[in-house]
Amino acid sequence: MAEFEAGPFKADLERRTTGAIDALKHDLSGLRTGRANTSMLDPVQVEIYGALMPLNQVATVTAPEPRMLSVQVWDRSSVTPVEKAIRSAGLGLNPITDGQTLRLPIPDMTEDRRKEMVKLAGTYAEKAKIAARNVRRDGMEALKTAEKKGKISQDEQKRLETDVQKITDKAMVDIDAAVAAKEKEILGR
Repeated sequence: MAEFEAGPFKADLERRTTGAIDALKHDLSGLRTGRANTSMLDPVQVEIYGALMPLNQVATVTAPEPRMLSVQVWDRSSVTPVEKAIRSAGLGLNPITDGQTLRLPIPDMTEDRRKEMVKLAGTYAEKAKIAARNVRRDGMEALKTAEKKGKISQDEQKRLETDVQKITDKAMVDIDAAVAAKEKEILGR
């Protein structure tokens, strides 16, 4: 039989599912919880010189107070596009312009806004679960192909399919845990 290396195969699947979970955690970090957090502005894309750029590539974001963010824009000509991008990002923030600095007071979250944030967290979780399921599908297809080509035995295929399912199940548990923690934080419980 030709060589099929189970170790690197499983390591690749784990890396890809971990990537889906990391992407989810990054998305969740941008959800507002009522406290100032510089990662809230991570999803903001600014149109400068005809191209979309992440906010952190045109300005420095800090949280000088618990309920205030400060955005120090590096280029004076970029202040208006940055302000426009923050207003249109759907974060419910209204920048106060002071020269090249934008101050963003964090308003109290209403119960409706909290529910919207929880719903958005659920959407992010579903996206991560789909990514994890796609990794499982790719893994199962690779095992079937390897078995058909005679690289692994049927017994080995079944054993590795079980391992693939375990990796996927663990990813689902991690995704649910991350979302549950964020929902608890959003709802203030």
